[in-house]
Amino acid sequence: MGLRCEPQASQSLFQRYSCFMPELSPETIDRLVEAASEVRDQAHAPYSNFTVGAAIIDAGGRVHVGCNVENASYGLSVCAERHAVAAAVSAGGQDIEGLAVVTDTCPPTSPCGACRQVLVEFGDFPVILANLEGDRTLTSVAELLPDAFTPESLVKGKE
Repeated sequence: MGLRCEPQASQSLFQRYSCFMPELSPETIDRLVEAASEVRDQAHAPYSNFTVGAAIIDAGGRVHVGCNVENASYGLSVCAERHAVAAAVSAGGQDIEGLAVVTDTCPPTSPCGACRQVLVEFGDFPVILANLEGDRTLTSVAELLPDAFTPESLVKGKE
């Protein structure tokens, strides 16, 4: 996984993250999509029947997975992407280098707004949107949530 450019002191935290966005190999992308596809089968979606699997790879090459878990009190449902982030963080894998999200939609579905905000907390990294038909779209956290509210946003007014 390579890096694209050198950081500059004048760049914001998010721009520095974007600058160092990891590049995923085709093998890593396949590995993530496969892991997300497998965990998707474990989703608990009795209300929507919309099952989602997500897989994150951390800087150590470990893959962390999550699936959506719905609740009769809809607001308590948790998306696959946030479960994958929680799995990565709880395993010490906070340096996220990529994410795959697998759904059974055409075209593949992107993360919801809440998940996008959670993802941006960990910087900019590649996001692969995939479906069961083999379609894939490569995007990034920055493309999914431009002008994001980042940790740096909390200190701008205090300087």
